[in-house]
Amino acid sequence: MGRRFNTAGPCRPGIDYMVPALSRLPEVPGLVAREGYFVVHAPRQTGKTTTLLALADELTAGGRYAALRFSCEVGRAAGDDYAAATRGILDRIRASAEDALPADLRPPPWPKASESTLLVEALRAWAQICPRPLVLFFDEIDALRGESLISVLSQLRDGYSSRPRDFPASVALCGLRDVRDYKAAAGGDPARLGTSSPFNIKLESLRLGDFTLEEVAVLYGEHTADTGQPFAPGAMEHAFELTSGQPWLVNALAREVIEKLAVPTAEAITVDHLEEAKERLILARATHLDSLAARLAEPRVQRILGPLLSGDVLTIEPYDDDVSYVRDLGLIAHRAPVRVANPIYREVIVRVLSSSIQESVTADPRSFIRPDGTFDFPKVLDEFADWWIEHGDFLITGGFYNEAAPQLILMGYLQRVVNGGGYVEREYGVGAGRIDLHVRWPYTTPDGTRHLQREALELKTWRVGRANPLRQGLKQLDRYLDRLGLDAGTLAIFDQRPDAPDIAERTVITTTTSPSGRTITLLQG
Repeated sequence: MGRRFNTAGPCRPGIDYMVPALSRLPEVPGLVAREGYFVVHAPRQTGKTTTLLALADELTAGGRYAALRFSCEVGRAAGDDYAAATRGILDRIRASAEDALPADLRPPPWPKASESTLLVEALRAWAQICPRPLVLFFDEIDALRGESLISVLSQLRDGYSSRPRDFPASVALCGLRDVRDYKAAAGGDPARLGTSSPFNIKLESLRLGDFTLEEVAVLYGEHTADTGQPFAPGAMEHAFELTSGQPWLVNALAREVIEKLAVPTAEAITVDHLEEAKERLILARATHLDSLAARLAEPRVQRILGPLLSGDVLTIEPYDDDVSYVRDLGLIAHRAPVRVANPIYREVIVRVLSSSIQESVTADPRSFIRPDGTFDFPKVLDEFADWWIEHGDFLITGGFYNEAAPQLILMGYLQRVVNGGGYVEREYGVGAGRIDLHVRWPYTTPDGTRHLQREALELKTWRVGRANPLRQGLKQLDRYLDRLGLDAGTLAIFDQRPDAPDIAERTVITTTTSPSGRTITLLQG
């Protein structure tokens, strides 16, 4: 069987399609040559372990170093028992060395030492007998907590000045977060990570980034080279647009098309195939997406995503770590402005947060399809208004993402009635003051002609102390419609002021005219 797109665990050369490791962390050989101690961090399932394994193999194969990647995951269960954590790590070092290194580069029997110096003495003994400088990649270092993490970092600092003859020449600590943020290791509250560094001997902090468009082309090109199956013009670019290069998503999209949709190799992979694969991934809530969604309940995550979803300005204090935390989780983009990392995550976040709304909507999606196949959008708005009057006040007091509750409620309702027959695309961001929705409804007329109906909505809230957002919303909607090339749209304004009229009184649907002269449906609720 040929190579495959991998979505579970490290990639294996010759078995899985892979992007060359050195292209992802090109700084590592230079840091190793400088005998540097450094940090590599990235969100989960971005290819850290794959890259570290490949780097260790390349460094060892070059004949100059004995390089080894091993996992600290075994120390997770040890908690503050640093002796147990150290013994577990040393066991993993030995096992990994037996698998990856030739006999003359493997560690000797570990020396007897006190529990507090066991790691430093063991690495010292190995460095002294190894014919090459040691390069060690401590993968999953953030599995260690409290006293165990303090002990490991302290012992590495202790041996640092003895490198390379009496201690590893270069060490990389690899995990989800930059080690500077492990305030737990400095004795602080692990729930509020700070800025002090418990690993002040580090030379650099490297973030393993997402794939570039060029790397997506390399990865997908390997499949074409192996099977002859081409990607249609624009397909690779669309995959990059949907994923922003997130490695797991890039692989998962291709795997969904090739293995689940089973597109024949004689047929080119198209944008439509990738769109269908995207929807299937979101609906299936694969392990990666599910673990990401589980983070949404964390207060620190909610504190950042709440304003993001509602379009409010993000207010943070100096040295506030919540943005960095959510960024290190991979939920938001690596660089400012604050925004969800990619369109697929954007969909997952909204669908998870509005899932209870979707479950409670009893309207039959088929009732919104006209005899000619078009989507009856005015009817959707009318029925949503009735539903909002009946349930809106209750739903917005749920206590979960309150600042974005009206937007999530409308998006959940809309997602339910679209129900796989069409697509809802969303744009939102901190400080934007709005959420933009683009509904795409493909349909076929009785004569067999295929069409695409498109509807645009802008969602805004009217909060206490702020002016009526109608005027600004119409201007913003005009710009959005310009981008989409549409002649009409819908503006929804939810009045969240404490002294707002009763929900039944304020919920109305009317029409108005935008500054550019477009007819706009206005939903006020």
